[in-house]
Amino acid sequence: MLYQLHEFQRAMLSPLTAWAQAASKSFANPASPLAYVPGATRLSAGYELLYRLGKDYEKPEFNLHQIVKDGHNIPIIEQTIIEKPFCRLMRFKRFADDSDAVIQLKDEPVVLVCAPLSGHHATLLRDTVKTLLQDHKVYLTDWIDARMVPLEAGQFRLDDYVAYIQEFIRHIGAKNLHVISVCQPTVPVLAAISLMASRGEDTPRTMTMMGGPIDARKSPTSVNSLATQHSYEWFENNVIFTVPPNYPGVGRKVYPGFLQHTGFVAMNPERHAASHWDYYQSLLRGDEDDAEAHRRFYDEYNAVLDMDADYYLDTIRVVFQEFSLAEGTWDVSGERVKPQDITKTALFTIEGELDDISGDGQTYAAHELCTGIPAEHKQHFTAEKCGHYGIFSGRRWRTIIYPQLRDFILAHNKAPKVAKEKVEA
Repeated sequence: MLYQLHEFQRAMLSPLTAWAQAASKSFANPASPLAYVPGATRLSAGYELLYRLGKDYEKPEFNLHQIVKDGHNIPIIEQTIIEKPFCRLMRFKRFADDSDAVIQLKDEPVVLVCAPLSGHHATLLRDTVKTLLQDHKVYLTDWIDARMVPLEAGQFRLDDYVAYIQEFIRHIGAKNLHVISVCQPTVPVLAAISLMASRGEDTPRTMTMMGGPIDARKSPTSVNSLATQHSYEWFENNVIFTVPPNYPGVGRKVYPGFLQHTGFVAMNPERHAASHWDYYQSLLRGDEDDAEAHRRFYDEYNAVLDMDADYYLDTIRVVFQEFSLAEGTWDVSGERVKPQDITKTALFTIEGELDDISGDGQTYAAHELCTGIPAEHKQHFTAEKCGHYGIFSGRRWRTIIYPQLRDFILAHNKAPKVAKEKVEA
């Protein structure tokens, strides 16, 4: 019923937000007589803020059409490589006319960026992808909003997530691949590569894990506390709802995006209130650069997707309540996940000093689990004065973190040597 009430409220607000947008433009457009009434600027700013607080936020576009590399404009084309019911594997393909540039682009490392399925769309990693495109061929997991997936497509569980990642790795080619997982996917990605190693399959040359809950018991945050303070049944009964008839996924059980967004805002309500007040002040001053920066951020932040209920509840149980990966008790489709079996994949973990979602040491825990990887093929970095989003987006990501990641990938672009077993005398 809550989902239906939300849809009713959204429908009721739609005319109001459309009117607020029109009113804002009427008080700002020099061609309108209303632009010359006393207080027109203030009225325009107020209506603009009302519009943005009430409007619907759809999935943004990646808008990655070109990059500048070595002084040349390199066009970018989005390609869908694999289409699955709950995810599509994308490639951001670079093109060049110069033969030398083509050879250079062809020889650069291949990376698979595993975007989180934890509320926001994969477009949240736009800056991550754009930066990586300077020196890499880039693939990305683009997760589908569960409310858009018909019931006939079947269920989607955490085990299916792991299987998706394995299929994508195999399709691209593990021998020449570097996998980067950001936040939530660090756990299923480590599981996917562990299972491949246990079966004797080829595994990626490197795996980079950024701000993820490999062991959520370490330095627990408010996100971790929420999962441990409530039972599995509480989540099942209080945050799971049925998709209403106006979507293709009608009847599917989901954790709705609007509930997730409420939780995101509730973590830092003062910060969001201050940000909207600053936006209003920017409009009054006519500071379009600051105002546009606010729009870009919240166009992304407010765009959320529904998660399939089975997948979400599996994640709560496996990652945040039973700590199955860290405990060595996780079975995926009947196979035990054993990170210690990984021997041919180098490991790089990245954490943010001020991360309030994945606490200190949660990602580094991968080093403790991957005992089969030689020490010389392991690396860790903690970014000072860096929060959760800052480790994959923004100035610190581009100037401090990315250079280390780029150099790590380049250093291991040849398969690392397997540590020789000690032979007893």
